[in-house]
Amino acid sequence: MKQDRIVDSKAFAFAVRIVSAFKHLVRIKREFVLSKQLLRSGTSIGANIAEARGAVSRRDFSNKMAIAYKECLETKYWLDLLHTTGYLKEKAYKSIFSDADELGRILYSIVKKTRPDRKD
Repeated sequence: MKQDRIVDSKAFAFAVRIVSAFKHLVRIKREFVLSKQLLRSGTSIGANIAEARGAVSRRDFSNKMAIAYKECLETKYWLDLLHTTGYLKEKAYKSIFSDADELGRILYSIVKKTRPDRKD
């Protein structure tokens, strides 16, 4: 599926942004706990997508993509929290949150289309 390949590159680009945000939060804002959570969940999205590429079945693929989707939801939570507590400025927050939201929509669509109990 073309959508699957798009999600690979978007997730990788998103992970790069998350790493940059983490570096900023640690170096400039001196925030270590929440930013570490953001780093873990934000980079895990792409890692789970990569793992899905080695799936042994459609169910396995769908499950790995569902995990990636859940990690995306968690990442959005940490972004919201970092913004609300003043660690992320509005412009940066909106930009990275928008990317997370787009990635989440793509992942949800993939999970919905590939889940084993899907009724057509």
